[in-house]
Amino acid sequence: MSRQPIRIGARGSKLSLAQSGHMQARIAHALGAPLDAGPEEIASYAQLIPIVTSGDRIQDRRLMEIGGKGLFTKEIEEALLDGRIDCAVHSLKDMPAELPPGLVLAATPEREDPRDAFISKVAQRLEDLPHGARLGTASLRRQAQALHIRPDLDVVMLRGNVDTRLAKLERGEADAILLAQSGLNRLGMGHIPQSWLDPLAAPPAPGQGALAIESRAEDVDAPWLAAIRCWPTTIAVAAERGALYALEGSCRTAVGAYGRLNGSRLSLLVEALSPDGVLRVRREGQVVLTGDDDAGQALALGLSLGAEVKAEGGDAIIAPTE
Repeated sequence: MSRQPIRIGARGSKLSLAQSGHMQARIAHALGAPLDAGPEEIASYAQLIPIVTSGDRIQDRRLMEIGGKGLFTKEIEEALLDGRIDCAVHSLKDMPAELPPGLVLAATPEREDPRDAFISKVAQRLEDLPHGARLGTASLRRQAQALHIRPDLDVVMLRGNVDTRLAKLERGEADAILLAQSGLNRLGMGHIPQSWLDPLAAPPAPGQGALAIESRAEDVDAPWLAAIRCWPTTIAVAAERGALYALEGSCRTAVGAYGRLNGSRLSLLVEALSPDGVLRVRREGQVVLTGDDDAGQALALGLSLGAEVKAEGGDAIIAPTE
């Protein structure tokens, strides 16, 4: 019986293709491909389709200046809605709080290390950098968290893929950079960092370390999607994204969230900071999951804590547009 392969859309960056290739194999196996299938056989079950996004093309400005996180997903989601692809693989931290009508986050596989990694040639830790050192990042959250710890740092705008940012560090354009450890691990570069930020002291971006499979709403019950879902990851990131939604999370808001599941007990830490790191508002809460609607309970916890942070932080935690 003939069948068409599942078409997987993904960004064309080295990291995106690495993590999408891993999910391509997972999806192919869920569809019946043998565990020892080679690349050609895997492609007959699940086909990778690289798509260049606006976020990939524009590298000289911060995301909040050019339209936010949606620039990494817009063209891919258009292909999904048009039927040119059947699903998309994203880094969950790059996903906006709200999705276009008709699209859903259908599956979240096992999460990688969610921490931020510190990489430098002059210091072992962020705290050890020389006075006035240059920290390279384009993330408002990383900027604000770093300045909260070290207000003397000079934060310089540094965008690009992992290799580009590491090359800029090597050329001396910054004294240190912060990258997601999950991306380094997926690229086989997990040994590079000098140290890591404590996720309880500086919580990562909501969903950091997790991948998301986005699909059309009518496909959400497909068996191959169910086969790659990880329940603990799904619950933790549902809480984190609830906080993101409550805080109207965008590239103009420095939001960190870290969910941890211990048995049926879900703990969530949420924080938002002013861009200069002076103001930091934090909330932590827990819920015991009942099994009736665990994802809904997790989302509600995130929404509640996020709303409390927003109420206290007000306009101070929103970066100006200019």
